[in-house]
Amino acid sequence: MPERTPPVRDYADALRDFRLSEAEALLSGSLREGLNACVECCDRHAEGGRVALHWESESGAREEVSFTELKERTAQFAGFLTGIGIKPGEVVAGMLPRTPELLTVILGTWRAGAVYQPLFTAFGPKAIEHRVKMSGARLVVTDPANRPKLDAIEDRSFRIMIARGENAGAGDFDMRTELVRQPKSFAPVLRRGDDLFLMMSTSGSTGLAKGVPVPLRALPAFGIYMRDAIGLKPTDRFWNFADPGWAYGLYYAVTGPLLLGCATTFYDGPFSVESTYRIIRTHGITNLAGAPTAYRLLIAAGPQAAAPVKGQLRVVSSAGEPLNPEVVRWFAEHLQAPIHDHYGQTEIGMVACNHHGLKHAMRPGAAGLPTPGYRLAVLNEAGEELGPGEPGVLSVDIAHSPLYWFTGYHQQQTPAIGGGYYRTGDVMAMEVGGTVAFVGRADDVITSAGYRIGPFDVESALIEHPAVIEAAVIGKPDPQRTEIVKAFVVLAAGAQPSPMLAEELRNHVRARLSAHAYPREIEFVESLPKTPSGKVQRFILRNREIEKARAASENGRTMAN
Repeated sequence: MPERTPPVRDYADALRDFRLSEAEALLSGSLREGLNACVECCDRHAEGGRVALHWESESGAREEVSFTELKERTAQFAGFLTGIGIKPGEVVAGMLPRTPELLTVILGTWRAGAVYQPLFTAFGPKAIEHRVKMSGARLVVTDPANRPKLDAIEDRSFRIMIARGENAGAGDFDMRTELVRQPKSFAPVLRRGDDLFLMMSTSGSTGLAKGVPVPLRALPAFGIYMRDAIGLKPTDRFWNFADPGWAYGLYYAVTGPLLLGCATTFYDGPFSVESTYRIIRTHGITNLAGAPTAYRLLIAAGPQAAAPVKGQLRVVSSAGEPLNPEVVRWFAEHLQAPIHDHYGQTEIGMVACNHHGLKHAMRPGAAGLPTPGYRLAVLNEAGEELGPGEPGVLSVDIAHSPLYWFTGYHQQQTPAIGGGYYRTGDVMAMEVGGTVAFVGRADDVITSAGYRIGPFDVESALIEHPAVIEAAVIGKPDPQRTEIVKAFVVLAAGAQPSPMLAEELRNHVRARLSAHAYPREIEFVESLPKTPSGKVQRFILRNREIEKARAASENGRTMAN
């Protein structure tokens, strides 16, 4: 069983004593005089044969990559990039599964002073085309399985490299062939703190994805998060199972742990309860991170499936959507592991957390306290800061947040930044003591008969019922109440949908919350619409209900005529 040493510092002390210079001391280079992300995440940890990556494929093949080996591979990739004319500041895109080659591409791009852009392997040609045109990517590195998607892109201005396959086709570079031609040393290109090293994109609910430039000065923020919120220790075996095609995986399954000199873990296979518990057990995972969707699936499999790893996990972290209190209770009882919620966005990284590495009071269901280095505020529509308990838009006070790094979307206006604040678009309430509690996205908050109802509380109450695995709650248009609360519910194995069960769930929520917040309508569904990173897309459910209401209204008018 892993040693459970108490956190070293109190949160209040960390907040009071925070200095930007201390955060920058996590780096070996200088944000003002020059640094290189590959040096920070690889070269300086290469002594002594330390492991950088523990990898396992779906078929069970394994590989360990040391920092020394990674340093050599990144040098070869950087040499290739400069050889084909890619310059510092230009973009290299990667559309690869979780393989050792992915790390080579990411860190090798940084070594050459270039900017890495992730492309999720589930993207189709249109999503890929928009992102590479937006960034001006000069090269896309992919594998044989994803290569055909690139043929559907018109006006292709980038070159293509094939990794982890047989010989590349005509016109494509073959990664194995090209890298073996390059020397295993390459002087890293130094950049400054405001220079980019990542080009991310949002997965917004409407419109085309927006580019999110990430400068090198985000590195200290990533390091502080891994140290204080994830609580990562040198003795940990760490696994964040988020895909590096998205921000949570790229920031905190790749950049963050490697920045601190800790090995990361890749499992190149689809999520399943069996594989998750197996990787935890066989790789000795002690520090786990992921999304609530996956954790709810672990709960659905029951305590018996969890029993072989009970007591093995020292800490567990969750991000991507709010963590329901029932998940916290289940993990404590059946895995003997504390699971803490963390809140952030692609644009700003993690800014509110229940910190594993700092001592402070925890309230299940709350997003947590501001990460040291950030000042958060809750604003009303006029941009005024609200007091405790008053819901409004969670915002970052830019002038008083030395770790803040986002300056705006790539070649687009950013109305979320203004008046000295970055507005997240998420509705939260700040409690006495500084804890922020999630209410919902600004467009997810339900207005019913004059009440403002956050979907998260209703969803959390629903999944506390043993028959429910997942739930999504929206506001359905209603002529009398403006909106009514409607819940879409995924049932546990063995539970059968029925009017009686729907009434039981309504009474359960009414008893747990209040008479006005229970779902007046419940629809049982087999699954919920989600983004590829696992976030529930309530807007899809809401739009369906709006369309149904519109169609019903039009039919009524037709019949009246």
